[in-house]
Amino acid sequence: MAYVSKRVKEANKSFDREKVYSLDEALAQIEKFPKVKFDETVELHLHLGVNPKASDQIVRGTVALPNGTGKEVRIACFCKGEAESKAKEAGADHVGAEELIEKVSKGFLDFDVVVATPDMMRDISKLGRVLGPRGLMPTPKAGTVTPDVAKAIKEVKAGKIEFKSDKQAGVHVGFGKRSFTKDQLLQNANEVLTAINAAKPKSLKGHYIKKASISTTMGAGVKVAL
Repeated sequence: MAYVSKRVKEANKSFDREKVYSLDEALAQIEKFPKVKFDETVELHLHLGVNPKASDQIVRGTVALPNGTGKEVRIACFCKGEAESKAKEAGADHVGAEELIEKVSKGFLDFDVVVATPDMMRDISKLGRVLGPRGLMPTPKAGTVTPDVAKAIKEVKAGKIEFKSDKQAGVHVGFGKRSFTKDQLLQNANEVLTAINAAKPKSLKGHYIKKASISTTMGAGVKVAL
């Protein structure tokens, strides 16, 4: 039997676990959850009707949250020459080329997002075993491989996030902090859902979003009707 913490038990008492709420109602329920010592992330969890083994049914994309993520995002930028100064000016936390690659290969991972110029990708491919399992490998589809690293860095700092379906056909996205107002969370959630709907595979037949719920980092999941 799975262990259920005292905090989650308290949260479960504050709402009907069998009821399916509107997004607005679900966010109101989360406000009732017992608070913790840190500012929890509010997360959206979706179970999609896609075939996770089919390459043409992988759901992936990016979305700019109108109210940001609520957390400080640390960015590592792999680039050379003039792009280095532009990356630093844009707010990248770590900037470099071969020396940064060497540092990461030895275990340095003090960053949340990786941005790179196209000319660096051959060298960065050496870090596939380090960055890949952590979802940190930059890609053109996510906008993190680009000649304009300054723009990409500013977008990420402002609240641009990436989403991708996993091996269980799930999508899990943090879309704000518990300290946000309900309206801010609602705006962010709607932007995420709009982006995920726009990424619906053309080959999919049947229901796209089968189940949905929202939760906080340490809280219970509230079922949502979309």
